[in-house]
Amino acid sequence: MTVEARAAGARRPMGFSEFIALMAALTAMVAISIDVILPALGTIGADLAAEDPNDRQLAITMFFLGLALSQIVYGPLSDSYGRRFAIFLGLGLYLVGSFLCLISDTLTALIVGRVLQGVGAAGPRIVANAIIRDRYTGRPMARVSSLVMMVFIVVPVFAPLLGQGLLMLMPWRGLFWFLALFAVVCFTWTALRLEETLPPGRRNPFRPGPILDALRLIVTNRRAVGCTLSMGFVFSAFLAFLSSSQQILGESYGLGPLFPVTFSSLALVVGVTSALNAALVVRFGMQRLSTIGIAGIAVASGLYALWFAVAGMPPLWVAIVWLAVSIGGIGIIFGNLNAMAMEPLGAVAGVAAGAIGSVSSLMSALLGTAIASRYDGTAMPVALGFVACAAASYAFLYWATHDRVPRDPGDRAGAGRPG
Repeated sequence: MTVEARAAGARRPMGFSEFIALMAALTAMVAISIDVILPALGTIGADLAAEDPNDRQLAITMFFLGLALSQIVYGPLSDSYGRRFAIFLGLGLYLVGSFLCLISDTLTALIVGRVLQGVGAAGPRIVANAIIRDRYTGRPMARVSSLVMMVFIVVPVFAPLLGQGLLMLMPWRGLFWFLALFAVVCFTWTALRLEETLPPGRRNPFRPGPILDALRLIVTNRRAVGCTLSMGFVFSAFLAFLSSSQQILGESYGLGPLFPVTFSSLALVVGVTSALNAALVVRFGMQRLSTIGIAGIAVASGLYALWFAVAGMPPLWVAIVWLAVSIGGIGIIFGNLNAMAMEPLGAVAGVAAGAIGSVSSLMSALLGTAIASRYDGTAMPVALGFVACAAASYAFLYWATHDRVPRDPGDRAGAGRPG
């Protein structure tokens, strides 16, 4: 019996609530790495002598680039060497990236550290999806995904406020000490409590042949491809707002120190809609709720852009309503689209989680950066980007689920299978 097997036998089995909490913490590596530094972007840009005010956005978008480029690797690694191994590898790389950010004296050096942080955070995020797929299928999987999002949304609700508070006590580099500590906590929690969900008998060799076979299975599955692209467009709109949120709310609308509070309130809306989705998805299905969420984004963003075109800069309350509806819609959409993309790929869950996450994140890093870089002192570029991304997202969702593909195959898998 291996040391890992003896340890697994000695530890008390992880209950459902703790499982949700740990999956949320691992997934939240991405959210906390972004949101806690949002209040410091202006200070970081000034301290590191950013040449263009929009260059500060690179501290966000380049993190996503590292995330996108590496996710495809963690899936095969977790399928070959186990889920725990891939989590530990990612957290180790994340700590190295945090150290590089701590000692950076130029914006370029900080960006290198942020890219490596993204590479590291990809491991826990992708493997958490694979672990959920190991244990659940169908609508129960969508419910668990929504509960994970609901729990980890506490991070973006409080992270900007936490970042603002830390900035009152220490220089901005202290934020990266905090991120490193969070990674250490996740590493320890996983090591002590998480059982391996992929036994050796179900692992695939880490060879190009099996990996290419798995990728071929993924890219020839219409539902998986369509839902992944649909999710990528939704995430692009979200990243465009995320990377320019401090400029839109803090500068265009003059919120200044109130920006963290406003951003946290919008993040809370995502938590509420994620909880609502978890309660409704078993009854109404993933496809229908996703369509409603996409429609909400398109309508709210279109009305904001129309107001701007007719009457000029909309007042703050209009912007808040627009963002609450749009960001709230993402809380409904994201867990459903991810579950719909993963549902037919249980046999290659690790590779599938990596491929789906990599494609959607790479789309968001490129398209979201392009939209955010158009910031001109107003929110109009982001609003138009939301409209375009919502339209494209609906088009691919329709393509993935219309006619030849049965509606909501997860609807037929009514029960989860315990791990």
